[in-house]
Amino acid sequence: MLAIFRKEINSFFSSPVAYIIMAVFLTAIGMMLWVFPDTSLLNEGYADLGTFFNLAPYVMLFLVPAVTMRSLAEERRSGTLEWLLTKPLSRRDLLLGKFLANWALVAALLLPTLIYYYSVYVLGSPVGNVDSAAVFGSYLGLLLLGGVFAAVGLFASSLNENQVVAFVLGVFLLFLLYIGLGALARLESLGGMAEPLSRLALDEQYRALGRGLVDSRNLVYLGSVMVLFLILTEWQLSTRIN
Repeated sequence: MLAIFRKEINSFFSSPVAYIIMAVFLTAIGMMLWVFPDTSLLNEGYADLGTFFNLAPYVMLFLVPAVTMRSLAEERRSGTLEWLLTKPLSRRDLLLGKFLANWALVAALLLPTLIYYYSVYVLGSPVGNVDSAAVFGSYLGLLLLGGVFAAVGLFASSLNENQVVAFVLGVFLLFLLYIGLGALARLESLGGMAEPLSRLALDEQYRALGRGLVDSRNLVYLGSVMVLFLILTEWQLSTRIN
């Protein structure tokens, strides 16, 4: 597993794609937070990172599938997936190595954004007048959400050998899980089904962590979605050699 993890990390950072994705993420979020007047923190009048945590998942919804799309799709296209699966390497080790590498890359995307917290901390009046519990709860939620996004993107990458198709499938699945379920729950015609459906939406689970109180139910749910898509991906890999 560690060998796969190192291979994925080295492969990612030896390619300009890694730096392009990181630059796009940080530039897009930075401009939304500090430049665009409708979302600029400088126009809020109080030290708060709510805008960042509201916007970041929507940017990640596109960028995480861009990170994961090649993980298994490229292996299938080049024929190396079958070769790897015939080695003394279990499907689980292969899958976990790739998943953890992709999750680590998502964490690497988020790490530089801690400068935003420092900036708001310093700009607060008085200095430090920021709800740190809510900030770190939101960061925990964003990190777990990134893990879910990586698991879903990995599953999408296992379905097709074309990276573009894997990217589109990944974005579609994440859109459905993060935005679609919550939107469906707001339909009046669903009646009593609306509340249970809204609880299944990833955005509801993510926002709950951002309130500053870390509830184990939210952690378990996000972890369960990760495991579910990893199981689905392992099942998909098993069909390649059976």
